[in-house]
Amino acid sequence: MPAPDSTSTEPAAAQEALLASADLVVLGRMPWSSNATFLCELWPAGSRPDAGLDEEGDGAAPESIGSLGRAIYKPHGGERPLWDFPDGLFRREVAAYDLACAIGWDVVPPTIVKDGPFGPGSLQLFIEADFDQHYFTLLEDEATHGQLRRMAAFDFVANSTDRKGGHVLADPDRHLWGIDNGLCLHAEFKLRTVIWDFGGDPLPAELADDLDRFVQVALSPEVAAALDPFERDALHTRARALLADGRLPTDPTGRRYPWPLV
Repeated sequence: MPAPDSTSTEPAAAQEALLASADLVVLGRMPWSSNATFLCELWPAGSRPDAGLDEEGDGAAPESIGSLGRAIYKPHGGERPLWDFPDGLFRREVAAYDLACAIGWDVVPPTIVKDGPFGPGSLQLFIEADFDQHYFTLLEDEATHGQLRRMAAFDFVANSTDRKGGHVLADPDRHLWGIDNGLCLHAEFKLRTVIWDFGGDPLPAELADDLDRFVQVALSPEVAAALDPFERDALHTRARALLADGRLPTDPTGRRYPWPLV
């Protein structure tokens, strides 16, 4: 079975099922992360390399079985408490993915709640990307602008407070993904992003149509369960405000940037 990466043609539901069923092998901790963030390999259940080891460490997984891909694991136990966000940022990682799916925008990699080696947390499909590329380099390619406009709209609706340039990844097919979404969906407007280059541009018609459909229905149970009543109301209010204005958000203060920028 080929490794499921961002170029896979598998539907999101199949990728979610893979994340849910696979065993995790921790490869190491990701650098420069403020909370515990681990790169893991995905192995078929019961077949990870250490599954056949005895007490002396002898034995090995069958050679015919290999890794199914990689994922990013953020355990709840590795989160540092924040004064301005409630406990359980991993749930917001998952809620951001569920929100993107509810709107119809594939801007967040498949993400689920998983009880992993260090306890419950979020598990997100790893994006195979050129990590020398980020928002500011991708902006130079006009072919990415449609996707960047969509991400700007998503970040407004999701109330992202930490869209750094390095949180925008391009997979080998030049599909753009927004990662590291734990700081989002707060009731208080906290938008901080580097994606301001399209501020004031008309909201593309296809994005407006998606948002219009989204605000006509109740929040999905997955999104609603992760938020309190004020956050749920604020989410729909932001979506309606973007639709009513009809333009991508601007920052008249010039201060709504995360730090560092990349």
